[in-house]
Amino acid sequence: MADEHQFIENGLQRSQIDEFFEEELGRAGYGGMDVAKTPMGTQIVLKAEKPGMVIGKGGENIRKVTTALEEKFDLEDPQIDVQEVNEPDLNARIVADRLANALERGWYFRKAGHTTIDRIMESGALGAEIVLSGKVTGARSRVEKFNRGYIKHNGEPAEEIVDEGQGVAVMKLGTIGVTVKIIPPNAELPDDFRIHDDADPEELVPDAVEANEAEGVEELLEGEPEEPEAAAAADEGEAAAAEEAVETDVDEEVVEEVIEEEVGDDEDVETPDESPIEEDLDELEEDVEAEAEELVAEMEADDDGDEEAEADDDESEDEEGDA
Repeated sequence: MADEHQFIENGLQRSQIDEFFEEELGRAGYGGMDVAKTPMGTQIVLKAEKPGMVIGKGGENIRKVTTALEEKFDLEDPQIDVQEVNEPDLNARIVADRLANALERGWYFRKAGHTTIDRIMESGALGAEIVLSGKVTGARSRVEKFNRGYIKHNGEPAEEIVDEGQGVAVMKLGTIGVTVKIIPPNAELPDDFRIHDDADPEELVPDAVEANEAEGVEELLEGEPEEPEAAAAADEGEAAAAEEAVETDVDEEVVEEVIEEEVGDDEDVETPDESPIEEDLDELEEDVEAEAEELVAEMEADDDGDEEAEADDDESEDEEGDA
């Protein structure tokens, strides 16, 4: 058989064994199992809230379960070890079965959900989530969620740290699926950190200290005296820049003095006398005025001649009319 088929067959067998224990040991508070195959046989570790009910009187019940495993699942010499769950409220499988039983007994789903999740958090859990899916109150199915604290939904922490359990409540209207997720107390999450005051690095992270020593930290420290040379070069560059700035200031002052001297020389130059120009302008104005007066007189004379001609024409017309 190929490895892939072997993995699938082992997973299927594990699921069937888990369902078998849940049916047989449900009243004892079945909380999960671990299966490990060894050269001596198959080692099965059961977690139960009430180990006495799993073992039975004189070990009668455990012998019956062992025989059923050999016949039904063809296991070689199964050895069952029963462990008691110290804190049932932190076991997701047991909590899911309790909540399903409460719903079957008639508890209102919201009261049952809040009561259950409060008990989980009071037991010291870092976070918890309860999901109820199905016909919770009516003919239409829906999903109700109850959250407390901090919970992981994906990644390796969700698979390795989060404890998940399912249960089923059989109601008159239909079944209700119950899913419970719990992060146990003292769980080390990847995003957790702690600050140590006055701690010795060799005690906390000896590997990191050894790595730093192997990389030659002392050699790196010995190379630090090269920095003063770079600082001296930077000082020389700053001094050169300062000298250039002083030279530019001096050049600007010299240019300003030359400009001021040229302006002073221009002021000393004699300006020509403007009085003859003004006299010429006055003469032109007088000539213009005289010409204007002559034009006005000619226009008035022409107007008078026109008026006399019109008067003569009127008289001649009157005489002709009288005749």
